[in-house]
Amino acid sequence: MTNDETTAYISLGSNCADAARMLAGAVQRVAGLPGVEVAAASPVYSTEPQEDANQPWFLNQVLKLGLAASWRPSALVAALLDIETAMGRVRDPARRFGPRVIDLDLLLFGEERCAAADCTVPHPRLLRRAFVLVPLLNVAPNLSLDGVPLASALQGLDFRLCGNKIFQ
Repeated sequence: MTNDETTAYISLGSNCADAARMLAGAVQRVAGLPGVEVAAASPVYSTEPQEDANQPWFLNQVLKLGLAASWRPSALVAALLDIETAMGRVRDPARRFGPRVIDLDLLLFGEERCAAADCTVPHPRLLRRAFVLVPLLNVAPNLSLDGVPLASALQGLDFRLCGNKIFQ
């Protein structure tokens, strides 16, 4: 990464029958975006569904990205949504937190903040989700948000980590 690049973090998730293949395909597609370097990838975790428990467990992962200076948060979100659509994601408004073939969320974009309708950074549920914080800390163990170490935020959550499984 060069000095004029921005570091961003995205989460990936899938709970379809071929979730591991979907995550791998999403990583390849993100890496193929112009001006995007996948600088690090966390291990893949098997995670208990949140908000809507009546569905299969998810596989989740976090990527650390190096972005060319031309990238903006809303453009990255749009590119991630395009990847989701290309990979077969169909959004069901009746089950906002329901099953999905692929889910790509922008967690952090450098130090930037964005509260637009199409882009909220930092991700609004980042500090409440062990399935995001555990893999995020794998790729950025010293990361802080608003002066609070993310490791401290994780310690404040009620969760259990057993190998590669996250219960919350």
